[in-house]
Amino acid sequence: MKRNILKLKKAKPLVVKGKAIVRVARVPRVTTAAPRPGRKVGPRRIAKNALGAYALEVLARLKREYPDARTELDYETPLQLLEATILSAQCTDKRVNMVTPLLFKTYPSAAALADAQPEKLEEIIKSTGFFRNKTKSLIGLGKALVERHNGEVPDSMESLVKLPGVGRKTANVVLGNAFLKNVGVVVDTHVARVSHRLGLTRETDPVKIEQDLMPLFPREDWALLSHLLIFHGRRVCEARRPKCEVCVLNDICPSSTVTAGGGTREGGGGRREEGDG
Repeated sequence: MKRNILKLKKAKPLVVKGKAIVRVARVPRVTTAAPRPGRKVGPRRIAKNALGAYALEVLARLKREYPDARTELDYETPLQLLEATILSAQCTDKRVNMVTPLLFKTYPSAAALADAQPEKLEEIIKSTGFFRNKTKSLIGLGKALVERHNGEVPDSMESLVKLPGVGRKTANVVLGNAFLKNVGVVVDTHVARVSHRLGLTRETDPVKIEQDLMPLFPREDWALLSHLLIFHGRRVCEARRPKCEVCVLNDICPSSTVTAGGGTREGGGGRREEGDG
């Protein structure tokens, strides 16, 4: 067996008051020990050339696990979904669904919303949080729809994002669910978190995450993909502690805490998140 020999360069002697002291090169320390017990193990990475097939396998498994995946906001019309989605910012869908029946009954059209008294509207939506800003957005939305679109919700990304209180995420929700148009992928906190843990993206900006996800999945599944990731994030891949032991993806997920032998390893958790409950 060959021996690895570390060759040291000869050092010039250092003379101190007539005595010669030889400098000796320091041998670099090499650590070969295994990670200490209890040390967190970071997520593994999916090979770039395997990412496409891996993404399709993730999609197939989630479809089987959540055959009824859909938006959990209650609505009947595009306008109602648009209003509910605006209210869902920093608020749970469950809370929004408690508020919207009275909202929809009180303001059944864009024109009625445009003429709403701020104080009355604020009182109806107060429990959703940030109610003053949301009131301004809803009234502004009603006025914009009446003035620009004859009171109807437009079915294009370009027109939707120009409306008060409507960003790309909200527009994707309306297009994918009310109009059945797959223009993009809705990226909320659940989609961002689960996508990171699955190794589908390394981005943190929602728009960049969306850009990473779209090429990996068939366009006809973009709206459904969001619902699947949200369902999975709420039920299994939770923010504080993912339930890897019952996850249908635990044998292929790079962040899984379940080992090949059926045990668990530390890591795979995430930071605490608020909203989108």
